[in-house]
Amino acid sequence: VTGASFFVFSGALKSSSGCLAKSSIVEDGVMVQITAENMDSLRQALREMKDFTITCGKVDAEDPQEHVHIQWVEDDKNFSKG
Repeated sequence: VTGASFFVFSGALKSSSGCLAKSSIVEDGVMVQITAENMDSLRQALREMKDFTITCGKVDAEDPQEHVHIQWVEDDKNFSKG
């Protein structure tokens, strides 16, 4: 589990790269590179406020290396209070 100050989603990953998606830590945030098709699905999920999972790793890998889970949670007004 990684906490981050910000996330960057890039839809510029080419299908020919052989990767489902790539994630990397950038300063105190996370950058996730996905295909244009996956970006369309992500946008739709965000509009509908639905959870979304991005599987990272090589297309032909038996077990994916990482998952990026976007989860909608209840608003906690007492978080970082003060």
